[in-house]
Amino acid sequence: MRVLERAGAKVDFPSGQTCCGQPAFNAGMREQARQMAQHTIQVFENTSGWIVIPSGSCAAMIRHGYGELFQNDPIWHPRAKALADRTLEFTEFLVDQLGVRDLGARFQAKIAYHASCHLSRELGVKRQPRLLLEAVKEATLVDLPEEQDCCGFGGLFSIEHPAVSKAMLDRKIQNFDNSGAEVLVACDSGCLTHINGGLHRRGKQPCGLYIADILDKS
Repeated sequence: MRVLERAGAKVDFPSGQTCCGQPAFNAGMREQARQMAQHTIQVFENTSGWIVIPSGSCAAMIRHGYGELFQNDPIWHPRAKALADRTLEFTEFLVDQLGVRDLGARFQAKIAYHASCHLSRELGVKRQPRLLLEAVKEATLVDLPEEQDCCGFGGLFSIEHPAVSKAMLDRKIQNFDNSGAEVLVACDSGCLTHINGGLHRRGKQPCGLYIADILDKS
C-alpha cells in the first residue's frame, strides 16, 4: 500500500476480503471455489477503480478462473467478468496503468528475479517487474539461469508430487547460487515461501523477497 500511494494511487483495503478460491479450484472442489469467488465478487463490486492484487496467481484466478467457474451462470458470469476487467497485478498496474518505473527505491545488493508461472504464463506479465527492479538505485540486477522455470511449488502440486517438486526446487536454488545474487525477488508469496523454505532446510539464509519489499526501501 505504501508503494502504491507513493506512486500516486489512492488505496482502499476492503476488510471483508478473503481467499480468492484458487486452492479449492485447483483441487477440483468447484462448489467450494464458487462460494469463495462469489464472496470476493460481492466484496469488491462495491468498490470503484482498479483492483490491484499483489500476487500473479490470485490475479490469474480472478481474470481467468472465475470465467470458467461461472461460464454457464447467467447471473454470476457477468459479475465475474466485470470484476476481471478491473483486476490488475501489482507490477502490471504500476508500469502499464500508472506509467511508473522509478519509485525512488534504494537497495544495495545484487538481486535476481524469479518469474513465477501464473504471472508470466497466464497473465503475460514479464517485462514489468524487471523494469521496476532495473530502476532501483544501488541494486545490480543479474540474470537468473532458467528464470522462467517453475520453482516446484504450484500450490497442491508440491503436496501431491513432493519428489518432483523437490527436484524442481533443487534446480531453482542451484540456479540462484550460480547467478551470484544475494537476494532473489519474486511477485508471488507462494514461490517465495517455497524457495525460502528450501534454503532454510539446506542451512542457507532465506533471502527471497517480495518485489514490493524492495520497492519500499529508501
